[in-house]
Amino acid sequence: MIKAYAADEPGGKLKPFEYDPAPLATDQVEIDVEHCGICHSDLSMLNNDWNITTYPFVPGHEVIGSIAAVGAGVTHLQIGQRVGLGWHSGYCMTCSSCLSGDHNLCGDAQGTIVGRHGGFAEKVRACVASVMPLPKALDPNSAGPLLCGGITVFNPLIQFEIRPTASVGVIGLGGLGHLALRFLNAWGCEVTAFTSSAAKREEAIELGAHHTINSRDPSAVEAAARRFDLILSTVNVKLDWNLYLSALKPKGRMHFLGVTLEPLDLQLTPMLFGQYSVSSSPVGSPATIERMLAFAARHHVKPVTEHFRFDQVNEAMARLESGNARYRIVLSH
Repeated sequence: MIKAYAADEPGGKLKPFEYDPAPLATDQVEIDVEHCGICHSDLSMLNNDWNITTYPFVPGHEVIGSIAAVGAGVTHLQIGQRVGLGWHSGYCMTCSSCLSGDHNLCGDAQGTIVGRHGGFAEKVRACVASVMPLPKALDPNSAGPLLCGGITVFNPLIQFEIRPTASVGVIGLGGLGHLALRFLNAWGCEVTAFTSSAAKREEAIELGAHHTINSRDPSAVEAAARRFDLILSTVNVKLDWNLYLSALKPKGRMHFLGVTLEPLDLQLTPMLFGQYSVSSSPVGSPATIERMLAFAARHHVKPVTEHFRFDQVNEAMARLESGNARYRIVLSH
C-alpha cells in the first residue's frame, strides 16, 4: 500500500489516503518521495477548474526522491539514485511528436496528476522516460519547482534559440516570473521586469533583472517601444496586450506561459507591420528538462522556496491560494 494525501471532492481538504498500486510495469520506476513542490496547477486540479480531475485526487508533480524499485526493462536508473519527476509521467513514444523529440507535445502524454495519483505521497510511480537524474550540484530541498515552473520558463529559450544578447521582458513576479528572471540573467540576456510596486522592483533586481518598468503606468510601457526581442508573460490575468506588443522590436515575440482564461484581444495591423509573433508553450521534453537541470546546476539557478511538512499540506495549499508565497512552496517528509 502507498500512503498519500487525497481530496474526495472539488476544493476538498487533503486527508490521509492509502491505495494499492498495480504491479510495476517493465518501463516504470517507483520513487521514494523526499520533497514535492506545490504548483498552481495542483490547486487548479484540486478544484477541478479544468474539468479533468478524478477523485480521490492526490496532487503533486514536482517530485524529488530516490529510486525505490525499477521495472524489468529499466537499465539506466539504479535503486537509490536521486531523481526528479515533473508534469508528465509518461508518453506514447510512437507519435510524430515523441519521435521528433517533442514528447511534451504528445497527444497521449500522461499527466502525473491526471487520472493517476501524484507525489503528495510516500511513493509515486512513473514511466522511466519522464524521470530525470538530479545533478548532485542541485539542492534536493528546493529543486522540485524546477521540474515544472523551471522548465516552463526555460523551454522557450531552447525552442526559439534565444541569444544571450537578447533583450527580454518578464511580466509577473511570482512562481514562474522569479525563475524566468534567474534563468534569463544566467543565460546572458538583458533582463527587464515589469513590476507593479517599488517593493517588487527591489525584489526583481535581487532576482536578476537589470531594469524594471512600472506596469501600472501605461506611459512607462509606451516609453519602452521597440525595446524587446522577447516578452514572457507569466500572469493569469488580462492585460492590455497591444500595449506590450508595442514594446517589441520588429520580429519580436510575445510568449505566454501564464494561462489567462480570457481571449486575447490583439490588433493585427501593428502585428503585421512589426512582423511580431505570439506564442505559448507547455513544460518541455525530457531532453530539454535534462538540459535545464544541467544549466541550473552549472549556473546556480535556484528557486526561492518556502517549506512545509507533508502533514501540513492543507496549510501549504492555503498559503499558495493566498497569493503570498515567496515564491514556490515545497513539502518535505
